[in-house]
Amino acid sequence: MPRIVTVAAAQLGPIARSDSRAMVVERLIAHLREAKRMGCDLVVFPELALTTFFPRWFMTDQAEIDSFFERRMPGPETQPLFDEARRLGLGFYLGYAELVEENGVVSHFNTAILVDRNGQIIGKYRKVHLPGHREHEPWRRFQHLEKRYFDLSDTGFPVWRAFGGILGMCICNDRRWPETYRVMGLQGAEMILLGYNTPVHNPPAPDHDALSLHHNTLVMQAGAYQNGSWVVGVAKAGSEEGVPMIAGTQIIAPSGMTVAATRGEGDELAVAACDLDACTTYKSTTFNFAAHRMPQHYGLITERKGAEPPP
Repeated sequence: MPRIVTVAAAQLGPIARSDSRAMVVERLIAHLREAKRMGCDLVVFPELALTTFFPRWFMTDQAEIDSFFERRMPGPETQPLFDEARRLGLGFYLGYAELVEENGVVSHFNTAILVDRNGQIIGKYRKVHLPGHREHEPWRRFQHLEKRYFDLSDTGFPVWRAFGGILGMCICNDRRWPETYRVMGLQGAEMILLGYNTPVHNPPAPDHDALSLHHNTLVMQAGAYQNGSWVVGVAKAGSEEGVPMIAGTQIIAPSGMTVAATRGEGDELAVAACDLDACTTYKSTTFNFAAHRMPQHYGLITERKGAEPPP
């Protein structure tokens, strides 16, 4: 009997810096209700889905920075999202900025959670591959200060048994790195959920701008096929505070083929009935890791961080 998970990739249009959490949560709840109407089991929201993409600004006031972070999840402003998901019987993935204080030490993470149909958090992931830079670079049209505002992940790439299968999570820039998918693939991941906020323009490499949507699709399709897993990639898109961001929200089968995608740059669902058993033919043939991988030849991947050409 097929193991079907009907997934809604819940793209968001721009979120203004002045938008309150309550305003954004209402948009997320509208997505939940539409996903329920369409027979979905799981809704996937973008990275930093509760606020504008604040790393585009250089800020020095820590209180201002911390205002973009959640100290509790759910908290007073996000509890209605959990309540409505539980009422509807829907699970969801949510990306947000997380502030944690433990033993007097404050940490800031770019985080995603997996929530079950009962409104319970069953998985948490903190972004591994932080892009951008740490210091103010005034020559840029906008900043990309994730390395300044977020701490390094302490989770790695775990997976969870949920929704009848094995699910993993990652966030935005993680999708560009094959190690992201392979680490989860080695744990049997059958579906990888990821949200992103990606500007069209890359100030250090403007020649890449015209290829931004192509690169987005390329890396997710490759990750899906090479690990025999579904991949659900979800954007916050459109012109946000004057910065155009790509859409490209899509659901990708283990074949590497996109089976559902959004058409615009606003709030929109892309929905697909995903058969987790479709992973089997890829995991048991071409990408049967136990039969074909040769890890004794892959040592440089973990031994070396940067590229070193031969002498």
